[in-house]
Amino acid sequence: MILVELRKLLSRPRTWVTIGLLDALPTLVAVLLAVTDLAPRPGTGPAFLSAVLSDGTLFPLAALGIVLPLFLPIAVAIQAGESIAGEAQGGTLRYLLVRPVGRTRLLVAKLVGVIAFVVLAVLVVAGTAYITGSLLLGDQPLATTSVSGSALSSAEVAQRSALAIGYVMLSMLGVAAVALFLSTVTDTPLSAALGALALLIASTLLLTLDAADALAPYLPTRYWLAFVDLFRDPIFWRDVIRGVLQQGAYVLVFLGAAWANFATKDITS
Repeated sequence: MILVELRKLLSRPRTWVTIGLLDALPTLVAVLLAVTDLAPRPGTGPAFLSAVLSDGTLFPLAALGIVLPLFLPIAVAIQAGESIAGEAQGGTLRYLLVRPVGRTRLLVAKLVGVIAFVVLAVLVVAGTAYITGSLLLGDQPLATTSVSGSALSSAEVAQRSALAIGYVMLSMLGVAAVALFLSTVTDTPLSAALGALALLIASTLLLTLDAADALAPYLPTRYWLAFVDLFRDPIFWRDVIRGVLQQGAYVLVFLGAAWANFATKDITS
């Protein structure tokens, strides 16, 4: 069942069109930075931006920062929202369960497919950004490659980049868990995706209100960009750890809710 979902994911043109659209904006930004004088010259401006402009191998982190607030969550929410609700809308869910496929096994297969999409999307965006950044933004590392303005070795940059990519993946799994739960509640994929996006939009808006400061640590978008702290020297772990714990809690709670609802739901379509 899992292999079927993975083959379906990789063979769908929609998967690659979505990832291609995610790649388009960071690539456009890299081109604009390379051919215009809008950005500060290397050696001037903020330390990390200056490093990115001189060493394009750091551009994957900038690319993830570009797609993370809006475009990547939309893609993940649509993919996860379609997982169960799409089968129900197409009238195939009931027939899938008539076969010797348990509900838990089906849900796990759908979850693996969503996780694979998240991993694939993030890796492709980061990989494409690495190539375009290296080609367009130069390959001469500056001495100041941390947000704090201090020097990082190539090995340290690689390690911190890997941690940042993993952190972004975990953040998107929180989105996927919410959308997957809603996908078990409704028979309309669009409703599941829009429900997850509504939560994220509400979270983003509440973060701008002083009156909602008490809620801020629990809002799902609060620590999304904390991966930037991995490039401080020394690493500022507080928000990174809080983000990991928060997203882990969202994943566990909403996946548990999805399983509980789907395991007892009357399937009529």
